[in-house]
Amino acid sequence: MSLVYSEEQRLLADSAREFLAARSPVAAQRQLRDLADARGYDPEVWQEAVTLGWSAIPFPEALGGLDFGCMGLGPIFEAIGKNLSASPLLSSVVLGGSLIHLAGSAAQQDTWLTALINGERRLALALDEKPRHDPAHTALVATAEQGGYRLDGEKFFVIDGQGADAYLVTARTAGQAGDEWGISLFLVPADTPGLQVNTLSLIDSRNCAWLRMSAVHLANDALLGSVGTAWPALDEALDRGRVCLAAELLGAAEQLFAMTLDYLKTRVQFDVPIGAFQALQHRAARLHVELQLARSAVMAGLSALDDGKLSASERGRLVSLAKWKAGETAAQVSNEAVQMHGGIGVTDELDVGLYLKRIRVAQASLGDSDFQCARYGALKSLEK
Repeated sequence: MSLVYSEEQRLLADSAREFLAARSPVAAQRQLRDLADARGYDPEVWQEAVTLGWSAIPFPEALGGLDFGCMGLGPIFEAIGKNLSASPLLSSVVLGGSLIHLAGSAAQQDTWLTALINGERRLALALDEKPRHDPAHTALVATAEQGGYRLDGEKFFVIDGQGADAYLVTARTAGQAGDEWGISLFLVPADTPGLQVNTLSLIDSRNCAWLRMSAVHLANDALLGSVGTAWPALDEALDRGRVCLAAELLGAAEQLFAMTLDYLKTRVQFDVPIGAFQALQHRAARLHVELQLARSAVMAGLSALDDGKLSASERGRLVSLAKWKAGETAAQVSNEAVQMHGGIGVTDELDVGLYLKRIRVAQASLGDSDFQCARYGALKSLEK
């Protein structure tokens, strides 16, 4: 297990930082927010990222990918966090593309993966039905009917759901809410009759939606994989998304910490920079240590997903550890950043508030700290 990036991955990190700093800095995210752009990202910048090969990173070469794995995605998402850059990389490629790769038929892969890698189409995962992330509690009903299925129910917190070309919808075909078995995956085109897509406003001003499905009729070929067996593929795809979010949280926290250190060096009080006060130095030193611990956890999580020798439970524990640690550290850094900046830290004039809001949403996405701790404990008990 590698806890450092390879030379190739470091070159990718340098390229991502330079590209996003030039084409998608924090100022660009402010503009998207102020314009209330429903897509939440700049399509021209996304196509440039596609040209750089970002959308092909996690997929095998046989399917048109670059086969760089999650360790290749890590530097990209760190740079995304540092610049607060918005793109459909997580929703369409990491989550949607992974599910097509892991659970889709050859025909579904041929139809969708090439389009996703080329940036021609977008997918969004419609999973959560409760205020908090809990994929096993899928309760939306998929009723078998002649020639296909009928879906009825609602999905919330659909990342990049506005404007997606299709949705990967989890539905229950057997069992009860809370069971991992009995969950199926369906590919639902955005123009399917009975599907209603609504805007869901979050504090980070990103693209988010909630879906309402009423008598949505699908043919048999809309099903991914076998009936009721979606959990293994869903669990692995979610782990990829979680560790990418952990890398984004790490990047955002490191950038916010650097901004705070600069402020401590330049803000003068009592004729000296406030960074000269020992109490603030101690607080900054603690944050530095926590960031290093978070980096180790994130690197272990990224590496675990590329390590074919690990069991699903071992992989899941390392991913949950990474998401928990990165989320807790980012929250701590954002809290301290606001306090050390004083009153100005909560004004829109500074970028501090933008980082804080994005960190809060990313921390809750795909499982908050409580979820990750509970999951870690449950997976640990399976190994005994």
